[in-house]
Amino acid sequence: MLLKHEIAISMDGKGAWRDNVFVERLWRSIKYEEVYLRAYDSVAEARTSIGRYLAFYNGRRPHSSLDRRTPDQAYFNPLSQLAAA
Repeated sequence: MLLKHEIAISMDGKGAWRDNVFVERLWRSIKYEEVYLRAYDSVAEARTSIGRYLAFYNGRRPHSSLDRRTPDQAYFNPLSQLAAA
């Protein structure tokens, strides 16, 4: 079916499975730290609550893989800038 519509599955080049690891880790964190702990009454409530969690995840939650920095700190203040200071 995919070939018929000229759709390629990218698992061995650009867009490889390794690229998906980061997204899978993010969704695992969202599920275990937010979604599974709440009982949303509506889609709007879920959207708002998950949005708050993502702001926390990016701005206040330190990550061991980022040297205990937040994603915002890692993105806006790369290690090269910290070493130069």
